[in-house]
Amino acid sequence: MPKTKKTKDHKGAQSADGSSRVKPAAAAKTSALSKKALAADEKGLDFARAWVEFPDPADEEQVFRCDLTWLTSRWNCIFGSGCQGIQAGRAADGCCTLGAHFSDEDDEKRVAGHVARLTPDIWQHHAEGTEHGWVSEDDEGSRQTRPFEGSCIFQNRPGFAGGAGCSLHILALREGREPLETKPDVCWQLPIRRTYDWIDRPDDTRVLQISIGEYDRRGWGPGGHDLHWWCTSATSAHGAGDPVYVSYRAELTELMGKAGYDRLVELCESRLAAQLPLLAPHPADPPA
Repeated sequence: MPKTKKTKDHKGAQSADGSSRVKPAAAAKTSALSKKALAADEKGLDFARAWVEFPDPADEEQVFRCDLTWLTSRWNCIFGSGCQGIQAGRAADGCCTLGAHFSDEDDEKRVAGHVARLTPDIWQHHAEGTEHGWVSEDDEGSRQTRPFEGSCIFQNRPGFAGGAGCSLHILALREGREPLETKPDVCWQLPIRRTYDWIDRPDDTRVLQISIGEYDRRGWGPGGHDLHWWCTSATSAHGAGDPVYVSYRAELTELMGKAGYDRLVELCESRLAAQLPLLAPHPADPPA
């Protein structure tokens, strides 16, 4: 399982991105018609956002900068329930079409330990993965989960008796774990994006700013603009009962530490308790 606080590992660098983002790959090219059909669902990339900055209660050398517009939005994952997928014609893949790049060697090693416990009844491609491997390298030599027959080798296809979707996710639920324990970093972090920047202050002090925000199309790199569909600004993926900061409690706690997350909760609750209308609500959310 990843360490609760990874931010310490980045203090030796000028700037670092800890979001484990997927590298731009051969993102699907879609027809103008299909893009036009989905355009009304996505609300775009540039709109007013409400950000809050606060000191990390657990580390005086760090500050969190959090996107309250995103974290108090009503987004939820709709995989298998209306998700259009990132590649045209493969909605059942969700965002798993390209496989997942590992954030580092520790990430791959951790996942390998859980892969060893997968069995044929919950991993559709168990025979293929154990015989021919489940890791591959992209054109730049970066290691990732191996794409197989059009999608990540760990993805069970619709109709599989053990359940459709990520076999590592299914393993976690079967064992009573959080899926973030068994899945690659980028998979459980999505659609939260964590980035790092060293901030030089006027008094010659420095602080590590950790931003927690929405993993929108830009988070994928240039190839993100070619994705068939992306959920974070799509109205069809907004409308959940709980806001993101609640539904992603486990993931945010892992990314921020418990003290940082608890402070975030206080600020999110204050925002939602304020008199409506909210300042800079997420445009994909249903009307208040």
